[in-house]
Amino acid sequence: MNETRTHQRDPDRRRALLEAADAVILREGPGASMAEIAAEAGVSKPILYRHFGDKSGLYQTLAERHTRKLAKVIRERFQAEGSIRGRVYGSIDTYLATISANLNLYRFLMHRASAEDTATHSAMGTMIHGLGKEIAALMIDEGRLHDEARGQVWGHAIVGMVQNAGDWWLDNQDVPRETVVESLTDLLLSGLPAAAGAVST
Repeated sequence: MNETRTHQRDPDRRRALLEAADAVILREGPGASMAEIAAEAGVSKPILYRHFGDKSGLYQTLAERHTRKLAKVIRERFQAEGSIRGRVYGSIDTYLATISANLNLYRFLMHRASAEDTATHSAMGTMIHGLGKEIAALMIDEGRLHDEARGQVWGHAIVGMVQNAGDWWLDNQDVPRETVVESLTDLLLSGLPAAAGAVST
């Protein structure tokens, strides 16, 4: 991807193209085509790609745009005032509510774009790893854990568990979201203290 050429593009035009891509993906789902996105934006495919370097550049920009927003709202909810249970519950609920409200976009980024493009897969992985590190740091800062290595293991395990449970729930939405959130919260708040106690004995 030619970064210099991309950054010289009109940012307002790039934003309009990304909004067109969002509109098509939200409407059509993971099968949304580049031709449909270009048509929505009123440009040809070559011009669409030119603004992002290539298709991979468009995928990466979309991934970064939306994962950054998702990470921000989860981070804010987890760091809010209140009990640990309320913060954990609220963070998980925020995540599930966001992916279900943007189901087509989530599936496009997580399943299609990540599968087709290694750079996009890497960008998504960076966001997930970043959240795992932040959760580990918070557990250590709050005195819930003193072993940094174990904190990293737990932080990344928590993120992976919630992500996988969320994927399952998207295919089983006859199960109320509250049930999934309560179940994950109970597992985290019952399982981690028990594991921490086992470490200290």
